[in-house]
Amino acid sequence: MPVPAPSRRRLRMCGGHSCAPWQRLKLTCCATSRCCFLRTGRKPCMRDSFRLRLLCSWQLKNILNEYHQIVQQRMKHSPDLVSFMMELKMILEVALKNRQDLCVQPPSRSFCIDLLNEIGAVGWDKLVCVDTSFSTVKLKAHDASGRKHVITVKLKAKYPVEPPDCVVDFPVPFSVSWTPQSSLVNVHSQFMAALESLKTFWDVMDEIDEKTWVLEPEKPPRSATARRIVLVIKPLGIKLSGNIHLWDPENSLLQNLKDVLEIDFPARTVLEESDFSMDCGICYARHLNGAIPDQVCDNPQCGQPFHQICLYEWLRGLSTSRQSFNVLFGECPYCSKPITLKMLVRKH
Repeated sequence: MPVPAPSRRRLRMCGGHSCAPWQRLKLTCCATSRCCFLRTGRKPCMRDSFRLRLLCSWQLKNILNEYHQIVQQRMKHSPDLVSFMMELKMILEVALKNRQDLCVQPPSRSFCIDLLNEIGAVGWDKLVCVDTSFSTVKLKAHDASGRKHVITVKLKAKYPVEPPDCVVDFPVPFSVSWTPQSSLVNVHSQFMAALESLKTFWDVMDEIDEKTWVLEPEKPPRSATARRIVLVIKPLGIKLSGNIHLWDPENSLLQNLKDVLEIDFPARTVLEESDFSMDCGICYARHLNGAIPDQVCDNPQCGQPFHQICLYEWLRGLSTSRQSFNVLFGECPYCSKPITLKMLVRKH
């Protein structure tokens, strides 16, 4: 029996398009009522998936525009057509979810005018930026020491009836006192008051950042309350206990540490990184899973630092090492002098 010509097998499908049943496929996504079509030169199979072309309405084309490379990749690597359709469905759901913000009604003219008036009352020189939907406003301020600070004000749908969410880089929680009559002026004034209360703290931290070598954090934010600094002193405990009476509340934190420890802190401005080693003497790296070398050889002529986990593994591998409770005793990998490691006890 002769095979019927393709023209005799054409069917009317999906909006008047005609093609062979296996040449045009319809995919209806639960996230949308529009249709996608796949076209190929012959019946699709796994080995021919890279030849598929995606034909869709202009609405879906617009939605998938930012996901073009992902769709092409899945068309090439999907094991079969059904798998690709399922992946395309998930891509469409993600794309539609990410576009929901575009469907939000723009703010009213009166809202925009009121908000602009509030910004003007604060001062246009205090404005950092406003997003296109007038829902996020960033304002800046300088404290008494000249440090610049930024507050991000996120306005809610019922603003000013509902208080805005405020995001700041503070070491303590920050919340605003709010009434339906409040405005950005109140937010900025409370922001300034909070800056003044934190001035002394930031002065101390800035002095440490400027006059010592800070290891962690490398770029401390204003919310950071701790510093890990380079300290060269032996033995630390004796100095602290013997000179603690020298601590003067009238002096700065850094000056008190200098007096009690009887040292000058090494700073980046006077020392080069090559002047002392900060890398682990075993793995030769500074950072290991977020940790820096915090174990140091007790030999003053050595002073080589190690990661705790590296030194632990090293000492465990030595036949001459011994353990007493949670303390390991062994030899330094560099100078072979005695070295101890106190292991942290894990709480279950």
